[in-house]
Amino acid sequence: MRAQLLGLCRFSYLGGRGFQVEHGSTEERRAFLYDPARLARRWAWFESVTLPGLVGQSDPDYRIVVMTGPDLPQPYLGRLHEIAAAHPQIAVELVPPMPHHRAACARALRPHVETGADWVGQFKHDDDDAVALDFIARARRDLRLLMPMLKRDGRGYCDYMKGVILRASETGVEPLPRHVYATGVALVIWQRPDAPQGCIDYEHWRIGSHMNGIAVNDRPMFLRGVHHDNDSGALGPNYPWTDPPEDLAPLIARRFGVDLPALDLMVRAAALPGADRPKWGR
Repeated sequence: MRAQLLGLCRFSYLGGRGFQVEHGSTEERRAFLYDPARLARRWAWFESVTLPGLVGQSDPDYRIVVMTGPDLPQPYLGRLHEIAAAHPQIAVELVPPMPHHRAACARALRPHVETGADWVGQFKHDDDDAVALDFIARARRDLRLLMPMLKRDGRGYCDYMKGVILRASETGVEPLPRHVYATGVALVIWQRPDAPQGCIDYEHWRIGSHMNGIAVNDRPMFLRGVHHDNDSGALGPNYPWTDPPEDLAPLIARRFGVDLPALDLMVRAAALPGADRPKWGR
């Protein structure tokens, strides 16, 4: 049986809809997304938090599509192409501004679906989040747990709900060890390769209303960045681990390849408060 793992990571994609922060025109949105200071912060999170997991998976059989616009400013567009050239699992898709975000994401993902696979596990991956270094291996192994649902329904999800929220403000990074229901990162949607929908077509916070699935909580599988530049910043339904370690830095380094003290210094240097949104950090 062939099982493909396929992820979508949007890096400052310029297009319509799909996000809570809205703008009156494409030019207003371009000015917001491509603001030099904002792009520098986004890249810092991408490079220090997201990238280690994207390139360091113990199972190398996967594909991550990094979706952005053809006019993404330099040096960031060049850096994305350099990363893709160095890592065959990463593909860069340049999608021009489109009014419908789901259609834009489908345009980026569809060419990378293996039509000959038996099952395709798609997952969204924000550019400031991380998955554990064994995420792909674990997702492929746990497919067997979903097989009764998949054979009956044709689709199903696996929610790896144990992780750490990295809540960042001018005081640094506060790591919150949490179980979070369907937070969006480390949430795999399994379907046949000819399924008309992709992972972007299902709202992660209500995934259980779209399909059946399972939640797995035996080991930390995600990091989620919550900071000033988040589109939402709401934590979602969550509860703490029962017995977290006093110092999470060694676990985060081991599971995700992320240097928490260095990230804390980066966040303090930015000196940005939490975003001015009602649900930020809650």
